[in-house]
Amino acid sequence: MTINIDGRAIGPDQPPYIIAELSANHNGSLERALQTIDAAHQAGADAIKLQTYTADTMTIDCDREEFMIKGGLWDGYKLYDLYRWAETPFEWHQAMFAHARKSGITVFSTPFDESAVDLLEQLDTPAYKIASFENTDLPLIRYVAKTGKPMIMSTGMASEEEIDEAVDAARSAGCTELILLHCISGYPAPMDQANIRQLAELERRFDVLPGLSDHTRGTAASVAAVALGACVIEKHFTLSRADKGPDSEFSIEPDELKRLCQDTHDAWQTLGQVGYDRQPAEAGSKVFRRSIYFVRDLPAGSAIGPEDIRRIRPGLGLAPKHFDELLGKRLKAAVNRGNPTRWDLFEE
Repeated sequence: MTINIDGRAIGPDQPPYIIAELSANHNGSLERALQTIDAAHQAGADAIKLQTYTADTMTIDCDREEFMIKGGLWDGYKLYDLYRWAETPFEWHQAMFAHARKSGITVFSTPFDESAVDLLEQLDTPAYKIASFENTDLPLIRYVAKTGKPMIMSTGMASEEEIDEAVDAARSAGCTELILLHCISGYPAPMDQANIRQLAELERRFDVLPGLSDHTRGTAASVAAVALGACVIEKHFTLSRADKGPDSEFSIEPDELKRLCQDTHDAWQTLGQVGYDRQPAEAGSKVFRRSIYFVRDLPAGSAIGPEDIRRIRPGLGLAPKHFDELLGKRLKAAVNRGNPTRWDLFEE
C-alpha cells in the first residue's frame, strides 16, 4: 500500500515521512512562523504542519468550571484563553503556505471546524490531518473526506469502536488514502506509556498505513516506531524550547529534528527483507570464516591425526563440519603447514 502527498510516496517501501508540527510554536509571531518553516526544511522534514482554528471555533468564552484546565502543562488556563494564545491566525495562512512552497517543503494543516477546511481548500492544501481531540467529530471527518484529499488521523484517547467509526466516516464520505497515527495524548507523553506495539494492530485492524504522532520527549520513540513499521512520524517542532510557548515543552529543536530525520531514515534502511541470502557487504568477509588447515608438514601417505589439522581462520579450507571425517584419511601428496585442506589431497 502506498499513499501520495504532494508528489511524495508514503509506504513501507519508502523512507518514513517526517512531519514537523509547528502548532503554537510561532509564539504569536508570523516572522517566527516563517523562520520555523525554513528550519524544518533545512533539518530534512518532508512537511510542515499547521493547526487551523481560532478560539471561537474551538470553544466559547465561558468561566464555568468545565471550561477551566486543571493540572498538566496548561494548569489554570481557561480553554478560550489558551486557544487565543495558541491560535495561528487565519490571515497568516496564505503567507505561510506561500513561504513553505517557495522553500520547497510540503505544507498542510489540521482543521478544527468546517470554516478551517474551507480556508485550506482555497489554499489548495495537499492533505489534511485530523487531531486526536477531533477523532470523534464525525461530521468534521466527513466534511474533510469529501475533499478527496489524503487524510492522516491521530488516534489519541480513542477506543477501538471510536477509531472504527472515524475510519468508516472518512471512507464512506470519499477518503481513499488514509493514514492512522498511534498517539498518546499526554503533553508530554510518558515513555513507559508510548505503547508503540499498537502500530501493527492499527495496520491489521483497519487496513491502513500506520504512523506515530509522538508527544514523548526526545526522538527514541519515533526511531523505535519506524523499526516497528511506522511510515509517518509527526513531531512538534520549535526553534527553541527556551523561548517558551504553549507547546514548547514537548517539542524538539532544529538539531534534534535533523537527528530524527537521519535516525528514522537509518532505522528504515536497516529493516531490509526477510531471507537467508548473503548480503553484498559480507562478500569480502567470507574468507575470514574458520576452515580446516594443516598445521604440520606431512609426507604423502600420512594418516591424518587430530594433531595434524585445526579449525582456524581463514576460510579457504574445508568447512569445520568435516573435521571428524578427515581423521584417519591418508594423503595423496605431501602438504606443508599452513596449507588449506582440499578433498583432492586425500585418498578415496
